[in-house]
Amino acid sequence: MRLAVLLASQRPVNIALLGAGTVGAEVGRVLIEKQDVYARQLGRPLNLMAVVVRDTSKPRKGIDSALLTTDAVKLLDEAKLDIVVELLGVEFPALDWIQMALRNGKHVVTANKEVMAKHGPQLLALARENGVDLLFEASVGGGIPIIAPLKRDLLANDISAVSAIINGTTNYILTAMAREGADFGDALKRAQELGYAEPDPANDIEGEDARYKLSILASLAFRTFLPRDDIYREGITRLTARDFRYAAELGYAIKLLALASRVDGGIQARVHPVFLPVDAPLAKVDGVLNAVQVEGDLIGRVNFQGPGAGFPTTSSVIADVLDAAQTVIGGRRASHATEDAPAHVVPMAALITRYYIRLTVSDKPGVLASIARILGDARISIASVIQKEVHEASNTAELVIMTHEAREASVQDALKAVQDLPEVQEIGNFIRVEEQ
Repeated sequence: MRLAVLLASQRPVNIALLGAGTVGAEVGRVLIEKQDVYARQLGRPLNLMAVVVRDTSKPRKGIDSALLTTDAVKLLDEAKLDIVVELLGVEFPALDWIQMALRNGKHVVTANKEVMAKHGPQLLALARENGVDLLFEASVGGGIPIIAPLKRDLLANDISAVSAIINGTTNYILTAMAREGADFGDALKRAQELGYAEPDPANDIEGEDARYKLSILASLAFRTFLPRDDIYREGITRLTARDFRYAAELGYAIKLLALASRVDGGIQARVHPVFLPVDAPLAKVDGVLNAVQVEGDLIGRVNFQGPGAGFPTTSSVIADVLDAAQTVIGGRRASHATEDAPAHVVPMAALITRYYIRLTVSDKPGVLASIARILGDARISIASVIQKEVHEASNTAELVIMTHEAREASVQDALKAVQDLPEVQEIGNFIRVEEQ
């Protein structure tokens, strides 16, 4: 009873919500329904002042229509406002409103991966100048707590590598292809029917979503700025059921990985499908789960795993809200990730790894010798060659080649030369191998 009276007598921490889509509406509902719980945790009430939407006539479940407004500019200038939660999911007007909030001395919580990947350093600098926090845990990995550990718990480490499965849509599709032998198109259609994939899934299946998130992770891990456009990107649309069948026979799983690592002279960052040994921790992350693996000099290798969307995103957003509220209440100095000069990005052509190559060739003597000669001239050593299928009607055979470690530039040049051989009908696929 005394606590209730005390809480009622104190000025609440006032919150504004920008956007009331799927995640925004859920965040608003939870803040309202659990306000007594959060008040007891913080020692001061949380108050949802307003929710900015495009259409105030549209009802939002669990949110009083009186809280709805279309005037973001007036709201962000409100002196009593303490925390702004941005959940618009687009670059504009989100960027403009975040900048306005920070300049007005408001703490900001965002789940906007595009804004943070493109403008993170400038926004963090603006937050620092105005003595407020910019929190973005939900921008990567949904419910996986990874941003805060990189900013705080792992700060004593020199991070050498980050490897991540950070797109639930593609991970669901690849899991279906591996388990059921489904082709890409069928697996994508099922993901759309279940709501895991958007009607236009391009950002997911082409690796763009993962590239945004890797930009954020790598910038924090290496305490520098890694622009999204400097990250190599390749999607999953070239993968076929037979690639998964052959991978399993060879002892591998196929995953879309986001990878960033320190190499001589800088940082190498890439998003593309990989062969992973089936006993690797990331190879066992299936369905819509996300996972991030971090390697540091003091902690060694540590893994973070969990759901990548939906309620877990709400959890991350509200955790950041409570963190910002503690800053408001306690008056402690806002914390920020270190931002140094932009990273020197080592080009993809310099990558050294192993490769899986699948070819359709004429079924006649001497073909393999011609291919081996081209690879040998490029200093690419063959680890194994398996003839998988013979098509008598077309007089062709399918070859699967596994290489030893080779340089990406050499492999790309060799594949062009191999493709020009009259005996080679098609280079069906080539996939990089990560021996984690």
